[in-house]
Amino acid sequence: MKFFSILYRFTRSIQRNMLCSVAGVVHNTRHAFSTLREDPQLDEMMEFLESLKNFEKSGVPKGAGTDSEDGFDLGRMRRLMGLMGNPQSRFKTVHIAGTKGKGSTAAFLSSILRAEGYSVGCYTSPHIQTIRERITLGKWGEPVSAKALNHHFNTRREVIERAVKLENGCLSHFEVFTAIAFSLFAEENTEIAVVEAGLGGARDATNVILGPDLAISIITTVGEEHLDALGGSLESIAVAKSGIVKNGRPVRWSFLHLSVGYIRR
Repeated sequence: MKFFSILYRFTRSIQRNMLCSVAGVVHNTRHAFSTLREDPQLDEMMEFLESLKNFEKSGVPKGAGTDSEDGFDLGRMRRLMGLMGNPQSRFKTVHIAGTKGKGSTAAFLSSILRAEGYSVGCYTSPHIQTIRERITLGKWGEPVSAKALNHHFNTRREVIERAVKLENGCLSHFEVFTAIAFSLFAEENTEIAVVEAGLGGARDATNVILGPDLAISIITTVGEEHLDALGGSLESIAVAKSGIVKNGRPVRWSFLHLSVGYIRR
């Protein structure tokens, strides 16, 4: 009950602030710094990740985020997590999707939960200066250190390489790094992981969270972004994002007033 009380106070406060403006500043800053070089300790991991398909750079195929035959194959992500021992089942997850504001929502909520004494991991994308920013841990929510991330990758590399081979090279950069993040959260005995969906929700790599492991789903906004990847209409975008909702688990529609306005157009 304590957690849901915190969440309620948080979502009410978000509705009183200009979250979209903050998200816009963060978005612009990300573009300004995304080309900086990673820590040399991460050279091997980055080389491996860059050998995989990176849709953040190449662009997402039409319909890839929809829950259809054109959508990403979530099965390969589930198989990867299975090979890694399903670490996503060792902590509770707050799963966040939306067109705007989900990264800021994740950051704000993580800070509030840490202040309340929870052991929190936060996973967001993209990043500003270093890929380490996508995974934050510890009392102060600092990006995972290069040393810790490199060590964790190396201890899981054999399993990941086997998964890539079994999937005929189809596992993507985002899928593998998401698996690394979940595995790291489990190893660090995270109580609650605040996870931002990458694209849409239904077929996003983060959507391997089962109902019993989901604390709550949060949908921020629904707007006309990534139209081709999410089905071409506001209705299809809303359906894709609502794919993170699980039967019998709570959901919070932050910015509900905006979402309804969009859908009625």
